[in-house]
Amino acid sequence: MLKVLQSPGKYVQGPNALREIAEYIKPLGKKAFFIADQFVFGLVESTLKTSCQKSDVAYHQAVFQGECSQNEIKRLGELFTQSGADIVVGVGGGKTLDAAKAVAYYGGVPIVIAPTIASTDAPTSALSVIYTEKGEFESYLLYPKNPDVVVMDTTIIANAPVRLFVAGMGDALATYFEARACTNAQKTTMAGGLTTKAALTLAELCYQTLLEEGLKAKFAVENRVSTKAVEDIVEANTLLSGLGFESAGLAACHAIHNGLTVIEECHDRYHGEKVAFGVLVQLILENSPLEELEEVLSFSTAVGLPVTLAELGLQEDAPRYHERLKEAAKLSCAEGETIHNMPFKVNEEDVYAAIITADRLGRAWLNS
Repeated sequence: MLKVLQSPGKYVQGPNALREIAEYIKPLGKKAFFIADQFVFGLVESTLKTSCQKSDVAYHQAVFQGECSQNEIKRLGELFTQSGADIVVGVGGGKTLDAAKAVAYYGGVPIVIAPTIASTDAPTSALSVIYTEKGEFESYLLYPKNPDVVVMDTTIIANAPVRLFVAGMGDALATYFEARACTNAQKTTMAGGLTTKAALTLAELCYQTLLEEGLKAKFAVENRVSTKAVEDIVEANTLLSGLGFESAGLAACHAIHNGLTVIEECHDRYHGEKVAFGVLVQLILENSPLEELEEVLSFSTAVGLPVTLAELGLQEDAPRYHERLKEAAKLSCAEGETIHNMPFKVNEEDVYAAIITADRLGRAWLNS
């Protein structure tokens, strides 16, 4: 099988980058259709309009209504068609950006992605995660190419809630461990081939950057300032993790996240928070050395990522506690799930046991 590495056409990162966004739109289209939620438009609408006016790019917009579902994608697509625009620009968080990618794909036009948070590694990727109207994981929508441009404004990101920034570290935390597993198993990645040495190296660099810069960056964002550490973590959360997961592979961590979406108490937890717990579950499945588990536990608790089910909202005295965990384990092992990229066979009984053990390990760590 061939090795494949893919990436966005251009990646732009730095302070006040959003002020120049139209300069990156202009080579691709003359009539831009911006998609963001109401809150994000309140923050950046004037900046977007000013940039478009300066670069002679026509401005249209539509408000994202909160869930990246088939119905929402269809609604936004109809508005895009009515606008007569020739390029889509997604601005905001992960679900907004995933919906924007889908609108651009079905519309057959270029896509520019401008995250206002660094909470997931989705912005650089050639896929969207599709959810049901109730917020449960439904499917991945894969695209033939990555976004044309990704613009990361670190001034805006540093002023976003710190919990979102930390959640991005949780998503990035999985990158190396999933890449390692997928590579060892010689499984096909999201890019459609085997892992390159470059992609695996980026995944490992992502993990090392988190360990070295994560806590310093968190302190800076808590005080709404951007430092070198913040710049490094934005790059790790977005570019290193994005290229790493897509071209080096996904495995159990994200499958565990998808399984946890059936548990109602976890719905208000961010993607990266559930993925971070999934890291512990994958390491238990792998029977990883205690030193590695302790390194992950130490990092996670230092920056504020969950290491127990209770921190994800599910208390042990909740109704049908064990039955619902078994349901989550079953969904994690659904046909086509990335857990089957592990270098050994995994079934729902294995996952249930690993979830219970990871939770107990996290409790013991917090009480030590």
